[in-house]
Amino acid sequence: MTFDVVGTLIDFEAGLKDCLAGIAAEVGVAVDGEEALTLYRQARYSDGADLFPDDLVRVYLAIAPTLGLPAERRYGERLRDSARSWKAFPDSAEALARLARDYRLIAMTNARRWAFDHFAAELGNPFHTAFTADDTGTEKPDPAFFEQVFDFVASEGAAREDILHVAQSQYHDIGISRKLGMTNCWIERRHAQNGYGGTIEPAEFTTPDYHFTSMAELADAVETARN
Repeated sequence: MTFDVVGTLIDFEAGLKDCLAGIAAEVGVAVDGEEALTLYRQARYSDGADLFPDDLVRVYLAIAPTLGLPAERRYGERLRDSARSWKAFPDSAEALARLARDYRLIAMTNARRWAFDHFAAELGNPFHTAFTADDTGTEKPDPAFFEQVFDFVASEGAAREDILHVAQSQYHDIGISRKLGMTNCWIERRHAQNGYGGTIEPAEFTTPDYHFTSMAELADAVETARN
């Protein structure tokens, strides 16, 4: 099983909103969390973007004036560094531990290695191996990212047809995994909310092979299928 990490297993939207709310409280203003995510998405996916989460410094400086926050680099660095303490979704670690009993779990993240190391620790270090933006030199949905994972899986005697790719992002993961011939599973983390939050909206919706609203539901379904 291959997994997107940020947004699927780690609640980056809550992490971003909490950090921005903390800065806002210090300077005596209020920030609407969903507005902040919309501004983040627009700034994050623009020309000149750096690797994630280092790019949060640039993003903060771009969105701070609209949110009424001080456009100072030290606050952008604070937003970037908040990634070290972002929390997993409540069901992530337990579900991964259950899945790891029978499957090799591979992380596929657009985050840099330094951030992924914190995410992996938060998740209980369940991964057989991991591919980060530092390792691949590119980001999903670039097929080249996936091809490097396919090569690794082949080196261990398996093929892309043996992989279940699990992710919440239609744009970064579900659409491209379908085009590359993978079986996929959409974890719809924002099922109770409108819009795409901090994740870019796809040009078209891809119907996944499997669809759940939590990692716990996926782990339950896998156990039921195996019994």
